[in-house]
Amino acid sequence: MNSNDTDITAKTGETTGSTPRVTPRLELVGIVTSDLTASLAFYRRLGLEFPAGAEDLPHVEAALPNGLRVAFDTEETVRSFAPDWRAVPGAGRIGLAFQCGTPAGVDAVYEELVAAGHPSELKPFDAEWGQRYAIVLDPDGNGAELFAPLPG
Repeated sequence: MNSNDTDITAKTGETTGSTPRVTPRLELVGIVTSDLTASLAFYRRLGLEFPAGAEDLPHVEAALPNGLRVAFDTEETVRSFAPDWRAVPGAGRIGLAFQCGTPAGVDAVYEELVAAGHPSELKPFDAEWGQRYAIVLDPDGNGAELFAPLPG
């Protein structure tokens, strides 16, 4: 485990029901792109590094020096797990992804946000890429992605 992989721990004394409250950590900024090749070329000019051949992948990430990651997904990749997703002309395509520590942490944070009145875009599910994953919308309609690695 390196310094960027610190465990997510619950705040002492705070609980949601019988479960300690999870404090999510911003770990990834996700961008949905209609032209991955053009996007990677643009961000390479801004100093982000991607492996050779990344243009042929459905999902690409670049690590930043502070441990934050920037990820690019093609529209097709997003539709593979959210079939009704459509690009909205003039709307942003950026989501903030929060590491919730455990699959139960994803569920707890999701329930807390939805209970507070924030709309759900995607209920928690076990994704084929090995994460518990969900999306809740912020007041401006931007996606706050909640995730944690699945065991095994």
